[in-house]
Amino acid sequence: MHSRDAGTVGAFLAASRARVIPDAGEERGPLRRRVPGLRREEIAILAGVSASYYTRLEQGQAANASPQVLDALARALRLGDVERDHLHNLARAATRPLPFADPPEEQASAGFREILTGLQDTAAMVLGRRRDILAWNRAGHALFAPHLDPADVDDSERRPNATEMIFLDPHMREFYLDWEEKAIASVGHLRVLSARFPTDARLLALIGRLSVSSDDFVRIWAGQSIRTSSSATYRVRHPVAGELALRQQLLTSAETPGQSIVICTAVEGTSSQHALALLGRMTQSGFAL
Repeated sequence: MHSRDAGTVGAFLAASRARVIPDAGEERGPLRRRVPGLRREEIAILAGVSASYYTRLEQGQAANASPQVLDALARALRLGDVERDHLHNLARAATRPLPFADPPEEQASAGFREILTGLQDTAAMVLGRRRDILAWNRAGHALFAPHLDPADVDDSERRPNATEMIFLDPHMREFYLDWEEKAIASVGHLRVLSARFPTDARLLALIGRLSVSSDDFVRIWAGQSIRTSSSATYRVRHPVAGELALRQQLLTSAETPGQSIVICTAVEGTSSQHALALLGRMTQSGFAL
């Protein structure tokens, strides 16, 4: 197992173990826990492996854990489907390390561009495998980044990155009233992508830039959280539309692995829905925000 990637597997196991909440009965009696989560020995018993082997896994010293062992560990650690798949991706990268590569420039898929065109006054944008914003419709630009040139997404040198914006763009700190929650979700998505595409040199460079530029990113990245969801609601404050309860729905396509489209809506009949609809109509009529 490659030492760097083996350490990544171990760090994820250790962080996941610390998040497991023991059953209430286990906290009683004289042997109270001094650290959060379950002990290594307890995870090993639940997964059906030896304590010494599990310890070596956490310390990055054991190689070639089988898919069956990884599934058993996922169950013992109470991982969700996304977290389990992430563990398998980490282990796969560790057992078959490949040199970093510089993939070709991404373009939004034709299918996603058709969806953007069809949505018109519904805010939406297409994200790439590194969370670059590859395309957006007028409403999407007006909602998320009216302070940026809408043509920036078409220039690979100026194209905004959704994760960088969360951590480095002060407008996003003002936009997301639930900024911490959004930041954790953004890092979770980035973690999943980094394990899925472990040889992507540009993705690694992005993580490096954020690690140097943002203490908040370093803090959240160290937490090993994989909090991803295809739908989430955030409280936001828009300079024109005001405060909104914004539902962001993320759709993926097998046609372009790693790409996704984010569609923004609000609960029907609410003030948020009315404000979003008004913002969409304003952008379609050419109103400058």
